[in-house]
Amino acid sequence: MSKTKLIENISEIGAGTRGSSLGIEALKIADFNLELGFFKKFNQSHKIINNNDSLLQETTYGKAKRIDHIIEVCEDISSNVSTVLKKNSFPIVLSGDHSGAIGTISGIKTANPSARIGVIWIDAHADLHTPFTTPSGNVHGMTLMASLNFDNAERRIHELDHSTQQQWEKLKKVGDIYPKISADDIVFIGLRSTEDAEDYFIIDNNLKKVSVEEVRRRGHEKVSEEVMEYLSSCDTIYISFDVDSLDCDLVSYGTGTPVPNGLTEQEAGGLINNFLINKKTSCLEVVEINPCLDNKQNRMAETALRILDRACSIIEKRG
Repeated sequence: MSKTKLIENISEIGAGTRGSSLGIEALKIADFNLELGFFKKFNQSHKIINNNDSLLQETTYGKAKRIDHIIEVCEDISSNVSTVLKKNSFPIVLSGDHSGAIGTISGIKTANPSARIGVIWIDAHADLHTPFTTPSGNVHGMTLMASLNFDNAERRIHELDHSTQQQWEKLKKVGDIYPKISADDIVFIGLRSTEDAEDYFIIDNNLKKVSVEEVRRRGHEKVSEEVMEYLSSCDTIYISFDVDSLDCDLVSYGTGTPVPNGLTEQEAGGLINNFLINKKTSCLEVVEINPCLDNKQNRMAETALRILDRACSIIEKRG
């Protein structure tokens, strides 16, 4: 029986650009074209409710768009991730936009409430906004702050109405455990697009960052070794891989918020593989593939699929 279990979340309601709901289908098309047989490795996958029909409705929460529907999605993800982990299996979560990671982190914490979770955030963006600081109102930019149960209200540029405040509190408390993670246990890799409120939080909390330049200069083996040493006090490790961490010019613009000067496929894949060798690593999530924006047909999905396929092989070989 496969150690890995697939969770499919096509929700894109936390993003500002449409199309990431098609990311999983793009991966399946890539799998057919590349003949890797990735999806054949899974007897079935767990399908998450998506609430994407809410995109046709006007949102009442301008500073946290569709947060009420996102809470439902995250609760479902949390339940599914927790169930997989409690069966001693490894969840691979494929998500549309990055807001679903709130549910993934919740599920890891719910499965083992006393566990200290290390978060490896491979992403061009910090996702450290809140409804108080957001420039867009898109919840996929608030994922880590929700998981940290932090408002960053001292950097506020907005005041919240009571209803939005209530929904934000509910989102932070998905899984009924909060905070779920600590700022000391987050490592950013490939971060290169942030706003002032996020920068202040990173500096104030001395968050660990590893730049693309450092990965390239020192090599993914050395970097991954040092990241795992930094997180050595954690009980379990979660990898969140946003494909916008990849270099949009070298790879593809097939993601909602592409940023130049990112990682290569070999660098990102090498890091992920090295992290997965360590048995503390218990969950991998891949997010924000958007084939509607791909300037090279389906290149982003093909790249992500190759990384996923190698990652899955490593997980299956772990003792």
